[in-house]
Amino acid sequence: MPSRASASPPSPALPASARAAVTLREVAERAGVSMITVSRVLKTPAQVSEATRERVQEAVATLGYVPNLVAGGLRSSRSHLVMALVPTTRGQLFGEMIQSLTDALHARGFQVMFGEVGYAASREDELLRAIVGRRPDGIVLTGVMHSTEGRRLLLASGIPVVETWDTTPTPIDMLVGLSHERLGEAVCAYLHGRGHRQLAVLSGDDDRAMRRQQGFSEAARQRGLPAPAVHWGPAPTSHAEGRTGLAALLERTPRIDAVFCSSDMLALGVLTEARARGISVPGDLAVVGFGDIEFAATQSPSLTTVRIDGTRIGETAARFIADRAEGRAVAEPSVDIGFSIMERESA
Repeated sequence: MPSRASASPPSPALPASARAAVTLREVAERAGVSMITVSRVLKTPAQVSEATRERVQEAVATLGYVPNLVAGGLRSSRSHLVMALVPTTRGQLFGEMIQSLTDALHARGFQVMFGEVGYAASREDELLRAIVGRRPDGIVLTGVMHSTEGRRLLLASGIPVVETWDTTPTPIDMLVGLSHERLGEAVCAYLHGRGHRQLAVLSGDDDRAMRRQQGFSEAARQRGLPAPAVHWGPAPTSHAEGRTGLAALLERTPRIDAVFCSSDMLALGVLTEARARGISVPGDLAVVGFGDIEFAATQSPSLTTVRIDGTRIGETAARFIADRAEGRAVAEPSVDIGFSIMERESA
């Protein structure tokens, strides 16, 4: 049976009234020019003097204004399109959310387009600039927006935004997520409760995985355990990196008796490497993954892992976006979905 845990509720999101889109008029007023001049700078800059162009461009950058490429400034237009950004389409981690988001929005008359942004903030910002200018009815982000540029663009756009898979006290708009620090703490407590004392972390280098490691290591410190051995690899992670990662951990710290992996693919690689080395799981080494991908339960031994309810994330994000796009208020714009430790044979 899964053991459940959840983070404390995030702070309320900004009200919709605080997120009205920055207008051409506001840019003109800040630059001290007419709206026609601003339009010329944006569309035909060669017709405007350099000094005026600089004032207008400074106002655009400061306010985060993005021209509406589709509606020509008509805010009443509806695209019936929602953009969703995910770090990667490799593997199964985000597949459940993608499917439920697509199905739920389609039932409300919306189409979904997905963008793969990787794990670099600059790539996400670049895609956001293209998206905001086309004025979708909503934007769904995987993770919270840390980039100053990205936050400014989204706040200035007035477009409904849902940040997912994470938590923050300062959401841009709406939020459906969980605390990764608390998740790491819960896994450490789980392993400690089963008698493991020489802990290790095998992790990708993305932000959410790093915070799971921080929570895990802090929980170990609070219990008086040695600092967990940590091995980092590039995100997104793979089965092969699980094998090489366990080998690296054992070379540095041969006596580890439990390893927490930042993905199920890493954990499955650890199981393969342990089997090749004659290491008994869980007798000699307990293994915990993250994600509860489809074949985690059918491995031998079956994989103990942490499950995030991707279906609930997708359905909740879809409801938030559709309600806001249709002019309805969202009563609870911040939802903590928590997580479940799926107890199986590997730990």
